[in-house]
Amino acid sequence: MTFFVTAIGTDSGKSLVSAILTEALKADYWKPVQAGIPTDTETVSSLVKNSITTFHPETHLLKLPASPHAAAKFEHLHIQLDDFVLPETSNDLVIEGAGGILVPLNDEDFVIDIAVALKAPVILVANLYLGSINHTLLSIDYLQRNNIPVKGIIFNGDSNPESERIIEKHSGYKVLLRLPKLGLINKGVIEYWADELLLNWYD
Repeated sequence: MTFFVTAIGTDSGKSLVSAILTEALKADYWKPVQAGIPTDTETVSSLVKNSITTFHPETHLLKLPASPHAAAKFEHLHIQLDDFVLPETSNDLVIEGAGGILVPLNDEDFVIDIAVALKAPVILVANLYLGSINHTLLSIDYLQRNNIPVKGIIFNGDSNPESERIIEKHSGYKVLLRLPKLGLINKGVIEYWADELLLNWYD
């Protein structure tokens, strides 16, 4: 199976979740478009413990830490949706998006369109902060109106039961994991949360 990790915004915890998911499934990992250094591939590979995972190279590796469309323009490049071809693998694959759902790739296409084009169910990362209900429900509304398959949602950050409850109620999505705010992140921590994720993955 192939899964596409996206989020309600930038710095929501996609790379952390991608590392946990990659470790849990012993899956391959791919970041199709990277804007800025260090790369998320480097981050995830430093956190994954298993020896099965292959880390596939980015299709677009851009220097400027900005929206992909702006970072590409800075380098006189143009990103096209058909640039993105699934890496050859017989393993499960975790794909990490860039920024939030509607981060533009170009003047017409958004990051979420990669998931649609590659037929990869979405895992939505929702970090919890003041205003996150609105951002999360707007993201969910877009996914649902466009009939984009969603495997589930992962909450990231200090628990806020009322925020989580109302998001669950209006989304109907399965909660795959509730990640607390982590002070320490290393391979052992990732392995622990990978085991926790698997408890909710198959039921």
